[in-house]
Amino acid sequence: MSKPTADWRRVGDKFYRRTQLYTSVFEATLELENYIVTGAPYSGAVALYRDDSKIYSVRSTQAAKGSIDIYSCAGHLIRQIPWDKASIKGLGWSDEERLLVVTQDGTVRSYVDLQTDFTSFSLGHGAEEHGVVSCKFWTSGLVALLGNNTVVAVTRYDEPRPHQLATPPPGEVTSWAVIPPEYTASRSVEVVLAINKTIHVADAAECEDRQLEAGPFSHIAVSPNGKFIALYTDDGKVWVISADFQDRFSEYESKVKTPPREVQWCGNNAVVLAWEDELHLVGPNGSATKYDDYSFLHIVPDIDGLRVLTNDVCEFIQKVPDASEEVFRLGSTSPGSVLLDAASLLEQKSPKANDDIQLIRPNLDEAVDSCIRAAGQEYAITWQKQLLKAASFGKSVHDFYNSDDYVDMTEALRVLNAVRFFEVGIPLSYEQYLQLTPERLVQRLANRQNYLLALRVSEYLRLPVDRIYTHWARQKVRSTTTNEQDICHEIVEKLNGKRGISFEEVARAAHDEGRKDLAVKLLEQEPRAGKQVPLLLSIGEENAALDKAIESGDADLVFYVLLQVKRKTPLASFFRIINTRPVATAVVEASAIDQDQELLKDLYYQDDRRVDGSNLLLSEALAASSIDSCADKIKMAAKLLRDTGKEHVAQVAYLEESMKLVHFQEAFEKDLGERFVGLSVNETIGKLIRLGNMKRSVKVQTEFKVGEKAYTWVRLRALVAKRDWRELEELSKGRKSAIGWEHYYNEILGAGSPKIASLFVPKCTSLTVAERVEMWIKCGMISKAGEEALKAKDRKMLEELRDKADGQTLSTAVSATALSSQHHHPAQPQAPGLEYLYTAYVECLNNIYNSQGPRGIRTTIPIVGGNVTGPRINGKILDVGADWGLTDPSTGIFSADTRYNVQTDDGANIFLQTSGPAQPNGNLHLRLAFETGDLKYYWLNNIVAVGVLSAVSSTNTSFLLKIDAWHLSGEWTNTTFMNGSTYPAA
Repeated sequence: MSKPTADWRRVGDKFYRRTQLYTSVFEATLELENYIVTGAPYSGAVALYRDDSKIYSVRSTQAAKGSIDIYSCAGHLIRQIPWDKASIKGLGWSDEERLLVVTQDGTVRSYVDLQTDFTSFSLGHGAEEHGVVSCKFWTSGLVALLGNNTVVAVTRYDEPRPHQLATPPPGEVTSWAVIPPEYTASRSVEVVLAINKTIHVADAAECEDRQLEAGPFSHIAVSPNGKFIALYTDDGKVWVISADFQDRFSEYESKVKTPPREVQWCGNNAVVLAWEDELHLVGPNGSATKYDDYSFLHIVPDIDGLRVLTNDVCEFIQKVPDASEEVFRLGSTSPGSVLLDAASLLEQKSPKANDDIQLIRPNLDEAVDSCIRAAGQEYAITWQKQLLKAASFGKSVHDFYNSDDYVDMTEALRVLNAVRFFEVGIPLSYEQYLQLTPERLVQRLANRQNYLLALRVSEYLRLPVDRIYTHWARQKVRSTTTNEQDICHEIVEKLNGKRGISFEEVARAAHDEGRKDLAVKLLEQEPRAGKQVPLLLSIGEENAALDKAIESGDADLVFYVLLQVKRKTPLASFFRIINTRPVATAVVEASAIDQDQELLKDLYYQDDRRVDGSNLLLSEALAASSIDSCADKIKMAAKLLRDTGKEHVAQVAYLEESMKLVHFQEAFEKDLGERFVGLSVNETIGKLIRLGNMKRSVKVQTEFKVGEKAYTWVRLRALVAKRDWRELEELSKGRKSAIGWEHYYNEILGAGSPKIASLFVPKCTSLTVAERVEMWIKCGMISKAGEEALKAKDRKMLEELRDKADGQTLSTAVSATALSSQHHHPAQPQAPGLEYLYTAYVECLNNIYNSQGPRGIRTTIPIVGGNVTGPRINGKILDVGADWGLTDPSTGIFSADTRYNVQTDDGANIFLQTSGPAQPNGNLHLRLAFETGDLKYYWLNNIVAVGVLSAVSSTNTSFLLKIDAWHLSGEWTNTTFMNGSTYPAA
């Protein structure tokens, strides 16, 4: 057993090693010097394509056709992709082992999973016109250099969006490289180009000259971590500088006249110069070593080293890992090295083993960790075992050691040794394994059709296996040409009962291969309708897709299928499909109501649903913009109902009346200029009355046989809405009403006109005395209420009225009757009587502000309208006043202080001032003062009036108040002017 240090070489202060991975890699007849070779990251597959620029002899017709050959690192042919297209200018890999092929005309082909199927896209940006000169790749993107020095980048392969970077200056590009976006400050891919004697760096925004006048540079290479750049000059020197061009770390002179064929990085700390049969490995500080024992070679860089490929061998050159150097370095006294020696002595049963253990006991955990880490870095299984034995020995001696790292490493090494095996050919290092992840390693095994190993690795690492089975089934569909029934049976038998299996993916593979029947059979095994339906639609099985969607119970999925079916099939066929499926019909109907009423009409027609069709036409008639259109739709609706037979005779008659009504309304619109279409008969009558067209309303009543009660109700409400008090007063003179007089009273009083409402109280003879008394009281006429109670000789009611009167004057007879029932009291002055003046409804806005002043809090409340109704004064309140009330700071009692104007119905203007405090019940007691110059109302200037204010209603922005006002009886009710003329009371 050779020592691990046998293949080590010192380069400066570091050690580098060359590990032989495989021998007899390629056949001797394969002339590697005539091929372009590129390898996937993480010891992935290697792609070979014959270099068009080199002349070679053609030994057979097959060889002349050309192909891209994909090999494992051990030289096993995995896949052969026929190629007879344009000249290849770029061949690269992604970290997912996706092969990218870029042709001279800018076409990019993407081959996934090492298969011959591909997707393609174009670089654009003049690539077809100027041609692609060369390409550079990184793990997730590529950059293409065009013939006119244009640089085009693609940063994602799954969603390729080629974009042009800043344009470099004209001149020959002697070499170039890319810095991936994850390593740049701008987070944009940067391109380093050697043009003439300097270096330019281009990104998405600008192209900057780095003023490095030492060229021309024949090679440029960027380190895997993006921090360093290696430049090879024409005079055979290698410079290593920082990626920002600020620092220069080392210089090495190769002393070889011919420039190297390739310059690549070996990890992040050494640069490799590769000629046809010789390598120079340049370490830090310009130190170097040479490997000159190769035949023609190719180099493939990786994250932690470099693969060397020849016909004979596949080797891996890397910096010796720190853990390995610590354990194996000659003369090392590290705890790990001592523990390894102790384990060796223990196998020899030497007592010195215990001495070594005691020597490192304080650092035993460190020694165990070092041996475990070193085991992971070794390719030789013998040394892996030796190091793990040493770690196990150290663990057994250590009192408290967590074995998790030991167990994880043993698992990882079992997997690594399995995939490094010659027949598999994936020589992963431990560092590559960690970055690749076990899941992606299993995917790579499946891509190579190493299904058994993939399953065993997954089960060993406790990973899901469904993707492996699915991959096997897809490959089975692609590669097997036997009977489709047998293929389906074999796949179902193999996958049945396996968790997470997607038969939809397998069926899609069958569809892509043109095996439609097999795809349908496989889809029948898929339990998820959401997976089945899209593919069934893709292969033209609309009926099956709709049935599966309905079975799923997912209305959205059913709707999606119906949209696709409607788009692909004629309307008649679409209806035939859904007619036998009630759920589909219901979904179509529900969606068409809001989105496509023409489709809904066709559906009702196909199903002979005349009533539904009639209803739809009626809804369209109501929304019609023109009268003619409305009438036509009603006529069509009536025809549909008439065709149903005698079942809908009443509805047909109603529609015919509707058509007649539309014609009436059309005439009204022309004559009156108001909108009538769409109103009902009663609404039409009401609107005519409000517009003052009583005769026409009567005509409508007659034509449409509107009952007297209904017409009376419509007329009453229309007149009240119009506030036509004069017409309502005329109606009060009638002898009888079809709806009774009480409704008149209620409607008018609710509209705020107690005076007119009171005219109907005497006509409510069917009501009791108490009800009529209550009606008088609601009108504010206590005296009339007293007279009503007197007629009924109801003494108790008279007493209640006296209490309610609160100073109002009852008639003499009423007062005498009421007083006759009272006991005599000592003589006292008789209080003056009150006469009813009016009731006012005042509209106010919410207060504008509250302001603290010397007398208290002053509140401003705008008065914006209202009305006044009384025996001698009727009018409206103008929007010119306000309440400047004051809150007493000592008692907190609010007192009103208002000023506003009333305009009577006959045009007189009266100025009012009111004031008075709030009461415990929430009302306000007011003092009223009037000022007017109108002769008819001049008597108001001389009366003493009081009032009671109460709240009626309120909204977020306003409120309504009620003021009942009286004045002292016996006051001036007529006025004698200075000129001797007299204005008598009204």
